[in-house]
Amino acid sequence: MSKCEQCIVREFSSLKALNKDELIKMANCKTSYIIKKGEPIFEEGESVNGIFCIKDGICKLSKLSANGKDQIVKLVKPGELLGQRSMISDEPANLSAVALEDMEVCFIPKSEVLGFFNNNNQFSMNMMKSICGDLKEADDHMVSMAQKTVKERLAETLLYLEDTFGKNEDGSLHIQLSREELAGMIGTATESCIRLLSEFNKSGLIDLTGKKIVILDKNKLKRMAE
Repeated sequence: MSKCEQCIVREFSSLKALNKDELIKMANCKTSYIIKKGEPIFEEGESVNGIFCIKDGICKLSKLSANGKDQIVKLVKPGELLGQRSMISDEPANLSAVALEDMEVCFIPKSEVLGFFNNNNQFSMNMMKSICGDLKEADDHMVSMAQKTVKERLAETLLYLEDTFGKNEDGSLHIQLSREELAGMIGTATESCIRLLSEFNKSGLIDLTGKKIVILDKNKLKRMAE
C-alpha cells in the first residue's frame, strides 16, 4: 500500500476521489517538504507548477497591499490543497502562503494533476467544488469587510479561530497569531486591534496572557459578531 493510500488527510480534499492506481502514481511523483514556521510555501507572483497538499500544520494565505500591509485572506489547515486555482488558470500565484507553525506538505506536479483531471471526472468535480467554496468564502469576507465594524469583525474572527482550529488544554486558542497578523485578518491597523483586544479583556469577553487568548464569553461574542 502506498503512503498516499494510507494518508488520512487526503480524505478531506479533492484527492479522496483518486483510485488505487492513481494514488500509487501520485506517491511515486510527489515530493514531501518540511516548512518551518515563518517560511513561505510559495510567494505572490510565483509560478506554482502543481498543487500542495497540507499534511500537517497551518499556514496563512495573504496579499501585500499597495501600502505594504499584509492582508490575510485565509488560514489553511491540514487536508486542504494550495495552488489549484493558479495551476488551472496557468497564472502566477495571486497570494503568498506562509507557515504559521512548522508544517509538512506534499507537492504534486502539474502534469500528474492534469492527468487525474482529464481521466477522473469525480476528481475534477471535487476540485471545482473546492475552488467554488474558496470563491464563496472570498465573497463572504468581502461583505464582512464592507458592512461590519472592526469590533464586529474581531469578534467574528476570534470565534472562527476557536471553532476551526480548536483550543489548547489551558483553554487558549490553539492558533496563536501575532497582533499584526490578527489585525491583518480583520483589516485594521495593529494599534486598533491591540486597543480592541484590551477592551474585550476588560469587558470579560476574553482573557489575554501574552499572545494567548482565551474566550470567556462566547455567547456575547456571537451577539457582537452578528
